Amino acid sequence: IVIDAQQGMESQDVTLISLAERQGKGIVIMVNKWDLVEKDSKTSEKFKKDMMERLAPIDYIPMIFASVLEKQRIFQVVEKAMQVYENKSKKIPTSKLNDIMLREIQHNPPASVRGKFVQIKYVTQVNARYPSFAFFTNMPQFIQESYERFLENKIRDHFDFEGVPVRLIFKKK
Repeated sequence: IVIDAQQGMESQDVTLISLAERQGKGIVIMVNKWDLVEKDSKTSEKFKKDMMERLAPIDYIPMIFASVLEKQRIFQVVEKAMQVYENKSKKIPTSKLNDIMLREIQHNPPASVRGKFVQIKYVTQVNARYPSFAFFTNMPQFIQESYERFLENKIRDHFDFEGVPVRLIFKKK
């Protein structure tokens, strides 16, 4: 997605990014015309923070500030797009996934619902258009959205899925 630095993120940009995320596409944001923006030491951080607030809860998208006219950081954009493509097609071995994720789940188990304890027994990556992970549990209906976000963040922390949506599936074991 190319965004004009002078205009900032517009509603159509947010719509396009949301659509790409729902379709499971890898996303890199290039902020073009960065050479025309008056900058101080915190301009890029503030710009990025403002954009991420508008995109919330989508917070995994890499952002590169570039200038096509001045040929600044153009190759970084292409390299980042290639990295996101590799992340999209990455396969994590089941044994490694279980070693890491079951340890995280053990340290931070799902909350009990109406006195019933949810136990996640097994995790595997399923074949899909974009990274999808199946969690086998005794009561999948009681997994809360906040815990689902926690698991997604842990997968992102350990396995680097920058720029790619990750889908979690909860199945009964």
